[in-house]
Amino acid sequence: MELGIAGLRVLVTAGASGIGREIARTFVEEGAKVHVCDIDEAALAALRESDPAIGQTRADVSDRDDVAQLFEEAIASLGGLDVLVNNAGIAGPTAAVDEIDPADWDQCVSVCLTSQFNCARLAVPHLKASDNASIVNLSSAAGRLGFALRTPYAAAKWGVVGFTKSLAVELGPFGIRANAILPGLVEGERIQRVFAGKARARNVAAAEVEAEALSRVSLRTMVTARQLADQIVFLASPRGRTISGQALSICGDTQMLA
Repeated sequence: MELGIAGLRVLVTAGASGIGREIARTFVEEGAKVHVCDIDEAALAALRESDPAIGQTRADVSDRDDVAQLFEEAIASLGGLDVLVNNAGIAGPTAAVDEIDPADWDQCVSVCLTSQFNCARLAVPHLKASDNASIVNLSSAAGRLGFALRTPYAAAKWGVVGFTKSLAVELGPFGIRANAILPGLVEGERIQRVFAGKARARNVAAAEVEAEALSRVSLRTMVTARQLADQIVFLASPRGRTISGQALSICGDTQMLA
């Protein structure tokens, strides 16, 4: 399918590894120009070697000074901006709510939610100059379901959906669309760390936690980073020009989070 995004200017946060890297690479495959940021300097160095066409900045998107520097470098590199993908996030603590360190709560909400505001506020003036402008925010199945022992993460991801829908209403008159992606269980090291953390909290085996989680997914499978990337690239293309204000689940029909 020809998506018509050759030359599209894209910024992906936390784009040096995992889901973010897959998003960046998928855009590049379709002819887009991509700049990423990441806090992981080793991952950035590896990306420089493997994907030299992708521009990069070391930045912590929860730090507004870092974000200001990121946008200065990204706009200079890309020559403008058509798409912002707010991908950055952390798992946050796994614990009963009365045992969570408030500092861990603050960090989780800052990285998973406030960082999206930090980036969107600087992106909007540039997006207003684009004829194919969009923002895609990464939420989670935890943004529509309760998630025991993961309250900071779930609260932040519900917040992402509200932020996204509000952006869609506010920015629609400028031709800027905004959507949220709600992944379910995504294959990779991160979900395995989550399973391990919940296993420790519940004093059971990690395999038991994983099996229980998959039993609550209708398709009994995890999703892949590429599946998420394909959906995001479509949304950012002219073919997605009337899709806005949506919270799109890519989760194999997850009924409950365990």
